[in-house]
Formats: sequence, C-alpha cells, structure tokens
Amino acid sequence: MTDDGTNRPELDHSEDATDSDKSVGELKEEVSQLRQAVRSHAVVDQAMGLLVGVGRLTPDEAWDVLREVSMNTNTKLRTVAETLIDWGCSGVLPRDIRQELERRLTHHRRNSSCADAEPPSS
Repeated sequence: MTDDGTNRPELDHSEDATDSDKSVGELKEEVSQLRQAVRSHAVVDQAMGLLVGVGRLTPDEAWDVLREVSMNTNTKLRTVAETLIDWGCSGVLPRDIRQELERRLTHHRRNSSCADAEPPSS
C-alpha cells in the first residue's frame, strides 16, 4: 500500500532509463550502419561510372561486371569498387582483380548495347 492508501505498484524509473539507454544505443548503431551503407553505395556508384566510361558499358552491365569480379575473386563488392577507384588514380590493380576484370569486360563488351552505339558528333 502507498502513503495515500491506494494499492498502486511503485514505479521503477530505473527500468525506464535502462530501456531508454538501450533504445538510444540501438538507434546510434543503426545510424552508424546507415552512414556506412551510404558511403559504400557512393563508392560502388563511382566505380560503376568508371566502368561505364572506360569499359563502354551500360550502368546495368557495369553493375554486373562489378558483382561478377567480386564473386569470382572472393572479394567484397565495396573492396572491388574501392580498388577500381584507386586504379583510376594510381594505374595499379591487383593481379587477380585485373585478370577477372579483363575477362568480364571482354564478355560484356561483346554483348553490350553500347557496342553498336554511335559516338556523339562534335
């Protein structure tokens, strides 16, 4: 019984604080993961742009090339994308990624809808 004669259970504010702290922690983790996803997405988009320009592929074909290089070299997609972006500056590609990229580009160029496209006139 409480001081005023009613039969209310005592409120445990420490439980509310613990739940709140847990929620804040979960939200911070989620925000961190979302930020990482946005950065990874930007890196992949940049690598796709590089492949579209250098490889004369459509964006969909560039995506397929990135994905296939990643799978066939057992390298994370983001790592392949970062490596290609670095290659744009350094001119250096790891051997396994270079060989697989050459295979994939050769295959996709043969079947690319860009292959028959006329270059823009100046």
